[in-house]
This record gives sequence, C-alpha cells and structure tokens, in this order.
Amino acid sequence: MAPPTPAGPPPAGSSSAEPTPPTGVHAARARLRGTLRDGGQLVGTFVKLPGADVIALAARSGLDFVVIDLEHSGLDERTATDQLRLAALAGLPALVRVPAVDPGQVNRLLEAGAVGVQLSTVRRRADVEALRAASRYAPHGRRSISLAHPSAGYGGDGLDRYLAAEAEHPPVLVAQIETATTDDPLPALLTGVDVGFVGTTDLAVSLGLSTTDDPGPLLRRTGDVADAARTTGAALGGWVADRSAGALGRHGLTDARYLVVGSDLQLLGTGLRRLAAPVRPA
Repeated sequence: MAPPTPAGPPPAGSSSAEPTPPTGVHAARARLRGTLRDGGQLVGTFVKLPGADVIALAARSGLDFVVIDLEHSGLDERTATDQLRLAALAGLPALVRVPAVDPGQVNRLLEAGAVGVQLSTVRRRADVEALRAASRYAPHGRRSISLAHPSAGYGGDGLDRYLAAEAEHPPVLVAQIETATTDDPLPALLTGVDVGFVGTTDLAVSLGLSTTDDPGPLLRRTGDVADAARTTGAALGGWVADRSAGALGRHGLTDARYLVVGSDLQLLGTGLRRLAAPVRPA
C-alpha cells in the first residue's frame, strides 16, 4: 500500500513523506500567525531610528516583533534593508510599514527578510489587492522571483522548495485603517489580510477629536474595525502609546491581538524626560 500523502509539500527533488519544517523568515511567519490564530497577543513597537543598536536592544527585550517605519521616519530603504537583515540574524520578526504599495520596493524588503508588510491608510479594496499581488508569487500574485537573497538561501535550497515555503507561509499582511470613512466597506478591506490595524492617532484626527473630547466616536469606529476583523478572520490590531489597561480601553483595543506600542523614538524621549525630571526630596 502506498504511504499517505503528506499534509505539506515535500522538498524539491525528494520523495520523503515528511514536509520540511519552516526555518528563518518562514518559521517566524508561522510563529506570528500561530499566536494570532490561537488568540494570543503579539506586542511590538515602531522602529524610526537608524542603526543596529535599536534592533539589538529590541531583540534582547523579548518583544514579539518590530515594525520598521518607512512612513513617519527619516529611514531610507537601504537602512531598512540593513535593519531587516540584522533582525533576521537576531531572530526578531520585523515587518515594514509603507505609505503606499511600490511593488519593487515591497519585493526588495521581503527579500531582505521582512516577515510582512503593514500598509497605511487603506481606504479601498484595490489597496489590499495591490499589496497581496506585490507580496505573493504567481499564481497568487505578481511578485517577481529571485533566489539571490537570504530568505531563499541564496538559491541553495532550490526554487521548488523556496516557492513551496512561500506558498505555505506567505508574508504577514497588515491593513491600517485610520480614516473616519473608507471608499469600500471594512470587510472588503480586511479580507485576505492577517491584521486589521487601527491607526488610532490618525483616526482620532480624521474624526475631528482632540485629546480631551469624548472618545465615543473613536471607540465606535474601532468597534467597526473589530467587527469586520471577526467577520473576515483577521486579527484586530492597533497603536497605543503605552500598554496600560486604561490606554487599551480608551482606544477600544483591550482585545487586540497585534499591538504596536509607541516607538523607539518615543520610548527614548520618555526615558530622557524621566531622567531630567526634578528629584523629589525623600
């Protein structure tokens, strides 16, 4: 009797019935998705500062991930690429936030080791379709193929094995919702992504809210995103300045499973202000 068909694709050129366990970036994607799927919470921060030290510190801190920010920082693509490679070597999952989908840039960032892409200001279904197309190989997308990068073992693992790993563990996709209205319904924007992310600061501004206003409109809009996430199978995510219960509650993110808390720049500023504060007499 023939052996049972393996659940996953066998390595290229192999007749083994056991699928190859994911490694590197594919293992990181599997780990993040497993936590989201099982109802756990992932906690990370935005990286806005250049250099290796912030990546090394984040890796040593025990954070679940970082998001290298190419929207609201002075980082350029070369710096982000270097930070992605260091993060991969340190075993720290790193996504990249981009303001728009540039297929060539998305491809280069993924080849450098990004576990996923977070797209800002998603308003249309077409935005999500463009992101999926840029991040997946045919027949599921239009990403250009190369093996000359670390995620593909620089070609040492073979094309078939790399494509099988990418098909089973594609890039993690995060759709950032941060406007009071969208051109298409929220479920259409979150179908096919891993996380529906509430950009709380931009959303509050879009709603015309100040920091002293009733947070009701913000909570209702976050609730709409949460409902759409449940409908489509995406996880709820969002940004908060700190991880306190009060901050999560004020933004409707108590049940969020993908939290980006502050940024390296914000954390540095908080520490410096605390250091400079007058010392009260004992």
